[in-house]
Amino acid sequence: MSVIWRNVGPLAGIPLRGARRLCFGHRSQPIAVFRTGADQIFALIDECPHKKGPLSEGLISGETVTCPLHNWTIDLGTGLAQAPDIGATQPLPVRIENGDILVGLPEAQSAAA
Repeated sequence: MSVIWRNVGPLAGIPLRGARRLCFGHRSQPIAVFRTGADQIFALIDECPHKKGPLSEGLISGETVTCPLHNWTIDLGTGLAQAPDIGATQPLPVRIENGDILVGLPEAQSAAA
């Protein structure tokens, strides 16, 4: 499946260990972009697999985010909940170009976004 890259703004717009919820979604689901303390960037559907809590409002530690509603810990790279919890949210590809963050959306979905 091909991907359309959408520019979501400058890397400097997200603080270390911070996140931003995007104004557009993917398949009618919100997207969050995360920046770790090690300056890595990740994107996930902004819904915890437990009760759809806003992961963008969670605490980032290493390469995980903790849901603010019920403390589920989600891996930023895979979207998988960490044991003993089970479930996943969808990760999206990201890249940096000229200091801007780009999020990859499947081509069929990007037209609707």
